[in-house]
Amino acid sequence: MKFVHAADLHLDSPLAGLSRYEGAPVEQIRGATRRALENLVKLCLAERAELLVIAGDLYDGDWRDYSTGLFFSKQMSALRAGNVQVVWIRGNHDAASKLTAHLQLPENVRELSHKKPESFLLEGLGVAVHGQGFETRDVSHDLSSRYPEPKRSLFNIGLLHTALEGRDGHAPYAPCRLTALVDRGYDYFALGHVHTREVLSQEPWIVFPGNLQGRHARETGVKGATLVTVEGERVRAVEHRALDEVRWHVAEAEVSGEHSLDGVLERVREALSRAVLAGEGRLSAIRVRISGASAVHELLAARSERVIDEVRALTLDLSGEAWLEKVELCTRPLARRVPLREREDAIGELRRGLGNLASDDAALLQLAQELLELKRKLPPELREGPDAIDLESPEALRRLLTEVEATLLPMVRGAEDAAQ
Repeated sequence: MKFVHAADLHLDSPLAGLSRYEGAPVEQIRGATRRALENLVKLCLAERAELLVIAGDLYDGDWRDYSTGLFFSKQMSALRAGNVQVVWIRGNHDAASKLTAHLQLPENVRELSHKKPESFLLEGLGVAVHGQGFETRDVSHDLSSRYPEPKRSLFNIGLLHTALEGRDGHAPYAPCRLTALVDRGYDYFALGHVHTREVLSQEPWIVFPGNLQGRHARETGVKGATLVTVEGERVRAVEHRALDEVRWHVAEAEVSGEHSLDGVLERVREALSRAVLAGEGRLSAIRVRISGASAVHELLAARSERVIDEVRALTLDLSGEAWLEKVELCTRPLARRVPLREREDAIGELRRGLGNLASDDAALLQLAQELLELKRKLPPELREGPDAIDLESPEALRRLLTEVEATLLPMVRGAEDAAQ
C-alpha cells in the first residue's frame, strides 16, 4: 500500500504585493498553488497510491469566491476516479472559524473533526487515520494529548497541524513534545504547519513534508510531498517528491576578492546560473544577495540603481525561465570602522551619530515612535507580509541604520573628493 502525505497547500494564496515588481510573472506565480495541487494528484495516480492525507492549511483563509473550492473539488473527483481516498484536517489558515464557505466534496474525501480527536478506519486498506483539525486559528493547547489509542492490526497514521516545541518563523500553534508523539504508538505521524521538510523520527516515522509550493523568497528550494510505501504494517520507503511549479532561490554572490563592477557582475552571473540549474526547468524566482567585505563596496552603494539594472539584464540573458525578485546589496567596506569614527570631519560625525544611535535602545524606541506616522502611510504590502518593513523593533532599526550608513558614507566621501 502506498499513501501520500502533503500539507500547507495554501490553495489560491493571494501573494499580495507582486504587482509592484516590474515585469513580475504575476499570473504564473499566483497560479502556482493550483498547478502544484494538480501535480500532487498526478503523483497519487502515477504511483497508484490508495490514500492521500493533508495535514492542514489546505486553504489560505476564506475563499474570495467559490472557484477555490470548485477547483479543489474537481481535483478530488480525479482522485475518486483513481480509487484514492483523501483524509484531511484544518490548520490555522483554514480553521473552522476562518473558513466560512462550504462545498459538498466527493465521497472519497473525509475531513476529521475540529471539535475533538477522532479515528477514521479504512478497513479495506488496513489503515486507521487519527487526528483533529483547528476549530480556531489560535490553538494554544496540545491537541495530540487526546488522540485515540492505535488500532490493533491496522497501520496507524496520526494527522496533526503543529509547531511541536517551536519552529523559527512559525507561530507556536498546537504545541507538543516529539517524545509524546513517539510514545503515542502510531506507525506514522503526518505533520503540517512547518514549511520546511523535516524528518524528526524514523522509529516511528514523524515527518513535516514542507509546503507544496513556495510562496516567497523565504520559502526557497525544493517543495513537494512525501510518498510512503507500507508493507505488512511496516514503513518500507519514505520519499520526497518535488511538486512545485515555481521555485524560489536566494542567489548568494560573494564578492570579497573583487575590485571592479565587472568582477562583481561575473560573480552574480555565476550565482544566477546556479539558481536556474537548481530550478530544474521550473520558473526560478530569484533574490540576488551581493555580500562580502569588498573594495567595491562604496561603488556599489553609490551606483545601486545601475547595479540592479545590470543584474536584471543578466537575468534576462539566462537560458531558462527566471525572474529577478530583488537585489540585496549587503557588502561592507574593507576599511575598519573605528578610524572612520575618530575622524574630525563630516564622515566621523556621521559615523559617530549613527553608531551611538544604534547602541542606544531607548533612543531607538523613541525613533520607532517618530516613525509610526510614516509606517501608517506605507502601502499595505510594505506594512505586512514577507517583505514588510519593520520600523518598530530595535534590531530592525539597527539593520536600517547600517543600510543608511552604507548609502550615505559614499555620498559624503564623493562630495568631499569633489571639493578637493
